Amino acid sequence: MGEDNNKINGLAWFVAGLGVGALVGILYAPKSGRETREDLINGAREGTEYLRNRTRQAAEQVGDLVDKGKEQVGEYVERGREVVDRGRAQWEEFVERGKNLVSEQTTRVSAAVEAGRQALKTPPVPSVPGIPSEPKEV
Repeated sequence: MGEDNNKINGLAWFVAGLGVGALVGILYAPKSGRETREDLINGAREGTEYLRNRTRQAAEQVGDLVDKGKEQVGEYVERGREVVDRGRAQWEEFVERGKNLVSEQTTRVSAAVEAGRQALKTPPVPSVPGIPSEPKEV
């Protein structure tokens, strides 16, 4: 804690020294009071103008950065939409292929079931030695 007090005291003496130095500089300045006041006013005006210019430049730079950021975000959004659209198109294509495959298999299974029903409805032909049991197609 004593170290903090020493730092504060040192800072206070430094600021006091700056103030005394500024006062001595003004007292021994080769200019009159009016000239000194005018110089101080001109310096304040120049400082104000400098700050205005720097503020304007900073605002322009920030505006440029914001515009660039918006542009990049727009590009990323557009890329994202393209990827989503491509993915959706591929998905729709896969779904359509799946539907076609299921439809084909359904048709095949239905045909096999119908063939099995027909086979059950047809009476068996007795086999006679020397005569083939399968009828010949004409």
